[in-house]
Amino acid sequence: MSGWDDLELLLDSPSSLTVTSNARGTVKDNANFKVEEDVSALRKAIEGIGTTEKTLVEVLTQRSNAQRQLIAKAYEKATGRKLVADLEGDTHGDFEDLLVALVTPTAVYDCHEVIRAIKGAGTTESTLTEIFASRSNRQIQALSEAYLAETGRSLIHDLQSEVSGDYGKALLILAEGKRDESTNVDAAKAKADAKALYEAGEKKWGTDEGKFIDILCHRSIPQLRQTLVEYKNISKKTLQESIESEMSGDLEKLLVAVVKCVKTTPAYLAERLFKSMKGAGTTESTLTRILVSRSEVDLLDIRAEYKKLFGCSLYSQLESEVSGNYGDTLKRLCGQDD
Repeated sequence: MSGWDDLELLLDSPSSLTVTSNARGTVKDNANFKVEEDVSALRKAIEGIGTTEKTLVEVLTQRSNAQRQLIAKAYEKATGRKLVADLEGDTHGDFEDLLVALVTPTAVYDCHEVIRAIKGAGTTESTLTEIFASRSNRQIQALSEAYLAETGRSLIHDLQSEVSGDYGKALLILAEGKRDESTNVDAAKAKADAKALYEAGEKKWGTDEGKFIDILCHRSIPQLRQTLVEYKNISKKTLQESIESEMSGDLEKLLVAVVKCVKTTPAYLAERLFKSMKGAGTTESTLTRILVSRSEVDLLDIRAEYKKLFGCSLYSQLESEVSGNYGDTLKRLCGQDD
């Protein structure tokens, strides 16, 4: 399987968890952006008889998130109505969710996804795992600020009452958004950590989960990459294989997600996309969240990993799995076939 195997190559490759540019996104600022023209096109599409979905899709997918914020502001000024409210009133289902996601500021959208995951009966751990394993410190801090602004409560405080046990412990550390960001690798420490992990898991009767949580949730990405290499030297198994054989349930899924994101976040997200379309029924909420939230971060890399891992392009998979206005919008975000 592509990027998963060759650990040595990892040590110098870039990581989505640390990059700050959006050079690997599919959506860029539109060079010919004219906010007034967009607002009047949207008004025509929304206020006319029957909504012209095609216009909504064209305008909203061909502008960056920052440009969509300017459109939303100007729209409200011109009409006295919120663009989100009009989109909610005129569209429905997955298509509505997708358009609303597009006009929501990135950090606020992450925040809404977290709220949705912890609201109601039962918590959607898979969403929390995906978000907190794949976001950078900066993204997590922005999400926390949005959460506080929106709810008046701290994110950590609310998560504490929703998640428990070792899974909760690990998730809460990630949700602090304080992973070490130093780029220097301490080789001796990587060896020592690898040995500590080996002794806490493979070598021991019963696993010391705390050790795994501490190392995987605190160390920097470059440091952990070196640790993965060292671990395989000692154990002959990869750290991921050890976690999979030693642990179970939500904690296992979370730590495996962390290891995958340490190696390459785009491959982890490509796999999430694949699983959301595989089997009976499609998990639209996952498709929407990943394609919207990564469209200006690393969607080009996710597409490349998808092709490498699954032998077909993400675009062609979307062609066969999603249809109508919803499908068209996702394909626009995905960008042309690889």
